[in-house]
Amino acid sequence: MSKASPADIMPLANVMARLRDPDTGCPWDIEQDFASIAPYTIEEAYEVADAIERNDMQALRDELGDVLLQVAFHSRMAEQAGHFALQDVIDAITQKMIRRHPHVFGEGARREDGHAQWEVIKAAERAEKEPDPSALAGVAAALPALLRAEKLQKRAARTGFDWPDTVRVIDKIVEELDEVREAESQDAREEEIGDLLFAVVNLARHLKIDPETALRKGNAKFDRRFRTMEALAGGVFADLSLEQQEALWQEAKRAEKLSGLM
Repeated sequence: MSKASPADIMPLANVMARLRDPDTGCPWDIEQDFASIAPYTIEEAYEVADAIERNDMQALRDELGDVLLQVAFHSRMAEQAGHFALQDVIDAITQKMIRRHPHVFGEGARREDGHAQWEVIKAAERAEKEPDPSALAGVAAALPALLRAEKLQKRAARTGFDWPDTVRVIDKIVEELDEVREAESQDAREEEIGDLLFAVVNLARHLKIDPETALRKGNAKFDRRFRTMEALAGGVFADLSLEQQEALWQEAKRAEKLSGLM
């Protein structure tokens, strides 16, 4: 097989067409629909983020290919249903990027005005497409909860509905934590935990920290330290008392500090 040119997406599109052929294709690929493939699409995007986090360029190349496969898969299903084809997807995003960057592709605009122009153009596009007049219109309900919380807060902030400083946000977190303590039913606790998490996302936004990235790093830190504790315990970690396990946790922290991981 000859090597395709770097910009040629058609070999992938052709492979997808073969896989989805009703007579000669792959049974698994043929039976899929948008809903069944959507979880894979989301998973592949997270695997891209993981490769970036690990600075693994080989993995990043592979994961971007998997994301591109998802685009080809959805596009082929849409074409078979008579909605649109892969070329329509490419044309639409190309036109959108040109339209949203008049400071690059237009004449006379200053590049430093780019972000403000982007937001104005996006708002105008939403107004054309969305019958919902709310400032929150278009924030997809299916987004991961942390990301959706941040997007909702940013949209609300554009209307002026926002805390003026981080001190007020921290006060709100303390207030929400008190309400968690005072909750008397499981439903009430769930609601208050939701409010607490929403407030923590708000603090991250005010501090210009991506909450998803921060939590991923927190997860990685816990994973790393827990595995260190298990190694230090020599295979009997679960048999130790909580006090002994806590001592190992502190030892794992000290080891990280000495190695420069903290």
